[in-house]
Amino acid sequence: MSGVTREQQRATDAYARVSAVPSDLRPDYKPRVHGLGASVLRDGLAAALTFLERERDPKEPNAAMLLLEDLAKVLGKARLPGLSSALTGETLPGAVRKLGLEEYMLATRETLRLVVWFRRAVQATFKEAPRA
Repeated sequence: MSGVTREQQRATDAYARVSAVPSDLRPDYKPRVHGLGASVLRDGLAAALTFLERERDPKEPNAAMLLLEDLAKVLGKARLPGLSSALTGETLPGAVRKLGLEEYMLATRETLRLVVWFRRAVQATFKEAPRA
């Protein structure tokens, strides 16, 4: 027994991923993280991921691509049924769309739990720009 709870693992993973966000992507990454939970609740996990997927630009990395990649890595570590540990930002939305109902609900709940930690990590890690 490792002594690390699933919540602690989520927190560790979220803080590690958020801390690695390049400073030029942080202004766009932050609102995406803050809006993801509401989007999942309102539209469903598949639609929320598709919204991020739609903004993917293979020529230039952007915050949507990075958030998809971060979610893929952390969800892959969660060892959820139907989701491979080798998920990437490109394969995550398609993998979620292929899930059965029970697996989809588990993935949705895990994503919502992760979003809480991603939001906390963003709030704790990203420095606010000074107001003029």
